[in-house]
Amino acid sequence: MSSFQGLFSLVASVVGQPAAQWLESHVEVPEGLHAFSWSDSALHRAWLAEALNLCLLHKLVEAVPAGRVYVDEQAENGRKVLFDHGAIRTVDWFDNGELPRGRLAFTRLLEPLGFTDVRTYPLTKLNMTGWAYRQQDLPEDIAQFFVSELHPGRFSEAFQGAVSRVARSSRDPLNAEHLSILKRLQLTRHCTLAEAYRLLPGLYDAFERQHGVVQHADYQQVLSESAEMAWIATEGNSFNHLTDRVTDLEALVADQNRKDRPMKACIEVSASGRVMQTAYKACTVSRAMADTNGQLHEHQVPGSFVEFIQRKLDPVDDKLDLNFDSSNAQAIFKMTS
Repeated sequence: MSSFQGLFSLVASVVGQPAAQWLESHVEVPEGLHAFSWSDSALHRAWLAEALNLCLLHKLVEAVPAGRVYVDEQAENGRKVLFDHGAIRTVDWFDNGELPRGRLAFTRLLEPLGFTDVRTYPLTKLNMTGWAYRQQDLPEDIAQFFVSELHPGRFSEAFQGAVSRVARSSRDPLNAEHLSILKRLQLTRHCTLAEAYRLLPGLYDAFERQHGVVQHADYQQVLSESAEMAWIATEGNSFNHLTDRVTDLEALVADQNRKDRPMKACIEVSASGRVMQTAYKACTVSRAMADTNGQLHEHQVPGSFVEFIQRKLDPVDDKLDLNFDSSNAQAIFKMTS
């Protein structure tokens, strides 16, 4: 079995064989991975980082019907999507159940996979902060993570109380064995293939909602002050969006508009002029919330979405500009408002 076949077998162990086959035919996988070890006794972290990203991409396109249609259309036109980055939202709060607060719930798994916090992005209008985590072995080729924290301390006491009631039931998806394997990865950059098979499901489960049923009154309370916290209340730590890196964003937008896709009204351009972004509007999902009597009722709320990005070369080093932009990010966040 080749290393690429091994990669998709590992992915299939989490998402199933049909999904793994779909990913193989629809998503670019970096050829640079071949520079890193793949064996039963020594699997390099870069392979595990790519396996996780493939699993998470599939999870999101299954949740966003327009995204699945888009990726399938790209394949029909002879192109595989290039996964640029995924985004997750966290809450920087002490009353967080079993989960470490804020981004710490994810640094403990991203850093052992080779991701490093390369830049901080103030999201002042949203009372949030964002961090870009870039994979150091293949920084241009393995999708980044944009991890944001919402800061409840900047909101009202009523808001903070609702956040506590939402978050304090959170469970930790990582068990002692997962954490032990991650520690080994952190120290040696390798684990065994058998360990990778045991670790990947836990990593995959980390990108879910970890807390229990939300009270509708608490949802309304946080929504009155923060659409972002309202999204976290229903969706948790799921991928907020994933992003396809394209070579001509204006042409893509024109094509998507002709197809009457739910596109953002404009393209966001970074201060440098080198990073351009736009997105679909978030899909609508149905989530159960409890009323004052504990009865569950379904409510229509914003779900996740697909973003599109074009990156140009930085003239300083003639390398792809992999940075983000605070203004762009805050505009993209509005897709789930």
